[in-house]
Amino acid sequence: MSTPRPELLLAASLDVEEEGLFGGRYSRRRPSVTNTARLAQLEPLCAEGLRPTLFCAHSVLTDPASCATLARLRDRFGAEIGAHLHHWNTPPLTLENPARSDARAGAACAVAAPPDPAKNADVADKAPAAGVPLPLMAAKLARLFKAGRDFQSAPLTSFRMGRWDLHRAHWPLLAQAGVLCDASVRPLHCAARPMQGPDHFGAPFEPYWVPTGGKNIFEVPLTVTPLVRPLPPLLRAMPGKAGSAARAGLKTWGALALLPVYHPLWAMQAVTRLFVARGGRVLSLTWHSSEMMPGGAPHIPDEAAVTRLLTKIRAWMAWLRGRWPVRSLSMQELRLELGPGAACPQSEKPCDWTIDTKKREAQIQENPHDRA
Repeated sequence: MSTPRPELLLAASLDVEEEGLFGGRYSRRRPSVTNTARLAQLEPLCAEGLRPTLFCAHSVLTDPASCATLARLRDRFGAEIGAHLHHWNTPPLTLENPARSDARAGAACAVAAPPDPAKNADVADKAPAAGVPLPLMAAKLARLFKAGRDFQSAPLTSFRMGRWDLHRAHWPLLAQAGVLCDASVRPLHCAARPMQGPDHFGAPFEPYWVPTGGKNIFEVPLTVTPLVRPLPPLLRAMPGKAGSAARAGLKTWGALALLPVYHPLWAMQAVTRLFVARGGRVLSLTWHSSEMMPGGAPHIPDEAAVTRLLTKIRAWMAWLRGRWPVRSLSMQELRLELGPGAACPQSEKPCDWTIDTKKREAQIQENPHDRA
């Protein structure tokens, strides 16, 4: 007698944003979002049952043409509209008048020194979220979610940070902004230093809760699995700079993620098989709206590249449905269905995939009033 195949839940999402990224340059004002017209190419996938979550940048939510496309996908196919923070071009900006703009975000951000030409440039070479003062980050989140509310006449409740660059200090800001579901965590992903990126290395592979600011945020991490299962624990135990370097490099040589732009179909199938064989039940797949437009990203130079990408995604979905029972859910639907039974894990040490650590729990047991 054959063993029943488990039901899988598919959480497909797109970062809906400006084109011209992935080249190490970040447009800080007036970014082009003409690529959003190509979101119509999702309709055949939606007709086959896909329920995508569209994480939209401020530049998209304030563009009338983009909003019309989003409304069609939401109203006709049940797509969820979420928020996506590109802090480098989300107001308030520090471009024309840094002192005045930063002061709006909080007195702690006030700039007394003369404007820095590099900070006022239209294009930035780097955009580390850890370098943004927290009051300014909170103000950017407020503007992003206001744009979403203005578009939808209701709050957006699902969120993803640009470049997976979500740090420990940002969780309370998300709770303050009204985020109920986040999808910013990329397991087995970390950087050697905070200004190079967050530490999500030890994050769970299945959805979980993050307690923060007196609230709980449901986290749906990107589907990632190591090629060799014992490898992550071994790397976590490595001390010093050698350990930091090994952990930071694992994503390039020892792990696979459900990122269809970067992997061929056979690799997407391989990561799926491994993930499910190891007990995974929620598949989180994502790509970018700019990757659906010829020239929208350096690795998508022409129409043929767009066609190959969409054909690959469609073939993977057909392969998936042929092997397991599959339901596609938006982030909000996933939170409502899995939230009641999801875990609330703690980290052994401070990290960025949660703010709840065993050390903090011990402190709370000694002084319950510390629970925030």
